[in-house]
Amino acid sequence: MKSFFKFTFASILGIIIGGFVLLFLGIIIISAVVAGSDKPVTIKEKSILEIKLNQQLVDRGSDNPMANFNFLTMSADANIGLNTILTNIEKAKTDEKIKGIYLNVTDVPANFGGMASIEEIRNKLKEFKTSGKFIVSYNNFGHSQKAYYLTSVADSVFLNPEAGLFLLGMGGERTFYRKFLEKIGVEAQVIRVGKYKSATEQYFRDDMSDESREQTMAYVGAMWNQLLEGISEERNISVEKLNQLIDEVAIRKADDAKKYGLIDGVIYEDEMEDKLRKLSDIKEDKKLRLVSTADYEKGPDANYKFSKNKIAVIYASGAIGLEQNENAIGPELAKTIREARLDSTIKAIVLRVNSPGGYANVSDFIWREVKLATEAKPVIASMGNVAASGGYYIACPADTIVADKNTITGSIGIYGLFFSGEELIREKFGLTTDSYGTNEHAAFGGSYPLMLPISSRKFTPTEKEIVQNIINNGYDTFLSRVAEGRHMTVEQVHEVAQGRVWNAMDAQKNGLIDILGGLETAIQLAKEKSGVEDYRIVSLPKLKDPIEAIVEELTGSAKTRILKNELGSFYNTYEKTQDLIQFGGIQARIPYEIDLH
Repeated sequence: MKSFFKFTFASILGIIIGGFVLLFLGIIIISAVVAGSDKPVTIKEKSILEIKLNQQLVDRGSDNPMANFNFLTMSADANIGLNTILTNIEKAKTDEKIKGIYLNVTDVPANFGGMASIEEIRNKLKEFKTSGKFIVSYNNFGHSQKAYYLTSVADSVFLNPEAGLFLLGMGGERTFYRKFLEKIGVEAQVIRVGKYKSATEQYFRDDMSDESREQTMAYVGAMWNQLLEGISEERNISVEKLNQLIDEVAIRKADDAKKYGLIDGVIYEDEMEDKLRKLSDIKEDKKLRLVSTADYEKGPDANYKFSKNKIAVIYASGAIGLEQNENAIGPELAKTIREARLDSTIKAIVLRVNSPGGYANVSDFIWREVKLATEAKPVIASMGNVAASGGYYIACPADTIVADKNTITGSIGIYGLFFSGEELIREKFGLTTDSYGTNEHAAFGGSYPLMLPISSRKFTPTEKEIVQNIINNGYDTFLSRVAEGRHMTVEQVHEVAQGRVWNAMDAQKNGLIDILGGLETAIQLAKEKSGVEDYRIVSLPKLKDPIEAIVEELTGSAKTRILKNELGSFYNTYEKTQDLIQFGGIQARIPYEIDLH
C-alpha cells in the first residue's frame, strides 16, 4: 500500500510539473510570436503585393498570431481572411509604393473557398485595374477551375511548362446510405416539410429525387454560366467556344491553354521573376520586393482615419449549434448582437452570414436579437458563399439583404431526422429493452442503449404525429418570420420556400434578397443608412487573445488537431459522420454540403 501511494503521488507530481513545463513553453512561444507580429513593416518603393492563394479562404482573418497555431506541428494552420485580401487590394490601389499585384496561385488547396468569396476578390481585382497598375498571375503546378476563374482577371496569366489546366464543368456526387443502414439493421425516420427539403434523402433513398436534381442543376448551372461568362469577357473567347473545348477535354496541358488563348505564356518560375523585375523597374541583379498580405496589412495605411463612429461587422460563420467559435455559430452570437445594439458608438450593423443552418431553436434566439437590433439602428445582412435554411432565418429580419451572384440561399424549411435500430439492437447485439413510466408517453421514442443517436424502436403512430406537428409548427414559424422580414404574405413565402435552394439571382427575383453585391457593398450601404460621414470597422465577436488561444489549444481543441494530423484528407469524412450524429433531431439546415469541383 505504501508503494502504491508513493507511485500515485509521483504520477500526480509528474503531471503537475509537465503542465507547468507546457505552460512555460507556451508563454515563451507566445512572447516570441507576438513580438514578431508586432514588428512594424516598412514598404519600400517599387514593391509588388504578392497574394498567395495557398491557404484556405475564410470570411474573417485573425491578427492574433496564436489563433491558428498548431502545437502538434509547431506551425500555424494556414488560412487567410477575405476581409484581409479585400482591404489589402483597396490599400494597394492608391499606394504609390506598390507597382502592382502578383497572384501566386501555386498550391491552391481544394477547399480554398466558395464561389461567392472568389467572385468578391475577382471584382475587387477588376476595380484595382482601374488604377493603371498591373496584375499578373503564375502557377507552378496547375489550375483548378475556381483558381483559374479568379486569375483570369489578371492582365497576364502564366503557367509552368509542366503544369496543367483542366476545365471540365461543375458537378459532384452524393452518397446514399439507405442500403447500408438496412444491412446493419438501422432505419431512418424522416419527418419533413417542403418537397424540396432534400436534406434527409440520402438516408431513405438510393438516388436524387426529381426535386433535388431540379434545384441542384438550377444553382450549379447559374454558377457555371457565371464562371464561363467571366472567363469569356477577360480572355475574349466566346462561351460557345469554351463549352466546346471543355466537352472535348481539349485543354489539358499548359501548351493547350496557351494555344486556345486561356493563358499568355508558358514559363518557369525564374522567368516569371524576371518579368516581375521588368514590371516593377527593378534591375536584373537586384532582389524582387514582394510584400506578403500579412506584412502589407501591418504597413502604414494612408487611407485610415480614426473615428469614434463604428460600423460593426458581425461574423456568423459555420453550422448553427450549441457551441460558438470561429467556425461555428452558437447562442453566444445573440449576445454579441445584443451588445452591438446597446453600444451607442456602433451606428450600424453588418451581419455577415456564411452558414448552412442547423438547430432551429438557436436560429430563433439569434433571429430575435437581429430583429431587436433593426429597431435601434440599421442592420444589413451580407451573405457569403452559403446563407441557407437557418442561415437565412437569422438574416431575414435585416433592413436590407445583400448577396453575391454566386451565393446559395433559401432552403426555407424544417426537417426531423431520427434513427431507429430495433434489428441492430435486438438481433445483432442481443440487447432487449423493457419500458416503464408514470404516463402514457413517458418513454417517448424509446431509449438509446448503444449510446448512439439510434433509438431502440420506431415512433408509434401517435409519437410520429406529435413530431410531425412540431415540424409543421416550426415551418409555419419560419414562414411567418420571413414574411415579416421581407414584407410578404405567408402564402407568397410558401410559394418560394418548401425547402428549395436558390442562387442569389433567382432569390432576388423571388423577393428573398434585395441587392446583389459583396461585403463591401453591405458596409457602404450601412454607412449610407446610418448617416455618418466618417467611421471605422469593428469586427465581432471579439477573437480570443493569445493567452486564451494557447489554453484552448492545450485543452479542448487539441483533440481536433490530433485527428486532423492523423486522418489527413479523411478528416472531412470523419467530420461529416460527426455532423450526422450532432445534427439529428429538428433542423433548419441546407440539404447537403455544397462542394463543386
